[in-house]
Amino acid sequence: MPESDLIAACKKNEAAAQRIIYERLYSRMLAVCQRYTGSRETARDIVQDGFVVLFEKIGTYAGTGSFEGWARKIFVNMSLSYLRRNDALRYSEPIENTTGRSVTTGLILENISANDILRCLEQMPYGFRTIFNMYAIEGYSHNEIAKLLDISESTSRSQYSRARSWLQNKLNDLK
Repeated sequence: MPESDLIAACKKNEAAAQRIIYERLYSRMLAVCQRYTGSRETARDIVQDGFVVLFEKIGTYAGTGSFEGWARKIFVNMSLSYLRRNDALRYSEPIENTTGRSVTTGLILENISANDILRCLEQMPYGFRTIFNMYAIEGYSHNEIAKLLDISESTSRSQYSRARSWLQNKLNDLK
C-alpha cells in the first residue's frame, strides 16, 4: 500500500494502517531515540509513547515533505522531553584533554566499525550527545537547536565542538 494511502487510513484511525506504519518506522525511530538517551530500554519506552503521539497528531501532517522526517521530529522532541524531565541536559561540563595528546581536527575512521562509533556515542555525556545528534545527525542548525533547547546559539556551537573533541578522543583510543 502506498504511503499516502496508509497516512489517509491512519487519519481515519484504521488499526491495520497504523500497524503497518508502526512496523515500517519502529526500528529507525528506536535508533533515533537510542542515540539521544543512550539506553535501549529507555528508547523503547519513548518510541511507544512517540507512536501514540504520532497517531494522535497524524491529522496535522500536511503531506508536504517526507512523512518519515515529520515523524522523526516527533521522536526527537519526545527524546528531548525525556532528557529534560530527567535533568539529563547539562551544557556546562568542560571536557579536558586529559590524555596529553593533541586532538586531531579530522576523524580517520579506518578500522573503526559503525558499532564502535555507536558505542562511543552512547557513552557521550547527555548534553554533548544531544547537541551532536541534533546538529551532525538530524541536521538541525545551531539556531534551531538553541530555540528547541532554550540555550544560546554560542552554547550550542561550543557544546558541539566539545562533543566532537570528546568523540575524536574516544575514537583515537580505539585505534
